[in-house]
Amino acid sequence: MKQFGIILTLALGILLAPLTADAQRPGKIPRIGFLGSRSPSDMAPQVEVFRQALREVGHVEGQNIAIEYRYAEGKSDRSPSLAADLVRLKLDVIVTTGTLPTLAARNATRTIPIVMLGVGDPIGSGLIASLARPGGNVTGLSLFAGVEILGKSLELLKEAIPTASRVAVLVNPSNPVVHRQQLGAISVAAERLKLELQILTASGPSEFESAFRSATQKRANALDVVPETLFFMHQKQIVDLAAKTRLPAIYGSRESVEAGGLMAYGPSLPEQFRRAATYVDKILKGAKPADLPVEQPTKFELVVNLTAAKALGLTIPPSVLARADEIIQ
Repeated sequence: MKQFGIILTLALGILLAPLTADAQRPGKIPRIGFLGSRSPSDMAPQVEVFRQALREVGHVEGQNIAIEYRYAEGKSDRSPSLAADLVRLKLDVIVTTGTLPTLAARNATRTIPIVMLGVGDPIGSGLIASLARPGGNVTGLSLFAGVEILGKSLELLKEAIPTASRVAVLVNPSNPVVHRQQLGAISVAAERLKLELQILTASGPSEFESAFRSATQKRANALDVVPETLFFMHQKQIVDLAAKTRLPAIYGSRESVEAGGLMAYGPSLPEQFRRAATYVDKILKGAKPADLPVEQPTKFELVVNLTAAKALGLTIPPSVLARADEIIQ
């Protein structure tokens, strides 16, 4: 009987050993992928905002979460391979910045949740079905803030360049619904500000130069580049053309100002990074991307580039500088 008890004890010990080992083994920590559109140094301030926001909801990198970083370094053709690399890691969620990295991630996986930010038109880009019900595996934050912001941008441009009487407006006619809405909002603002508008149309990068030539020929005093995915994707080319034709311009993204543009008024990117952490937290706690409505911006920022102003021979009025959220020297 005693021998039987010893055998039973040994048998139970063998059976329970794996359970004990599992109980003592540290739990698997969630892994987040981060696919940035620019270089690590360019994105460092925004990424730190994202990490801080994660910490505020209890996710500390290196302790209870891990983050895998990939950066496209401003080269759009790198996004697909970087996205595929992240997908191979079988992550719990992927955070993407910008339209092209988000499209690349969505094309690489239809199962891993994706939290996007900095995307100009997620519906038009085919990333989501609607803001309220995104469907699929993509959710997050849109840069589109409604056409009302266009009037504010034109007002700021006029305030920065009081002598302007004729403003060229760059629009994309291949997106007809948005195109009509944008022109309607801008026309109302132009009438109120007593500005004459010249509409420049471009459906692709090959049409940018002819649009700028037309603005120069008709002696436009300034340029308003409306928020549009096409223009976000080719912002460097547009900024360079504006500098070449000496057209002071306002854009919808601070990235255009960082690329050398004069000024921008649009959604706050740091705020988008902060809000992205909230989506990551919800997904890690079990929420499905398809059930999380996409947010539109609620916080906006004015960025002014004084180096660009000097190159154009402009003096930005103190009233505009006082309202700027950031001034690039």
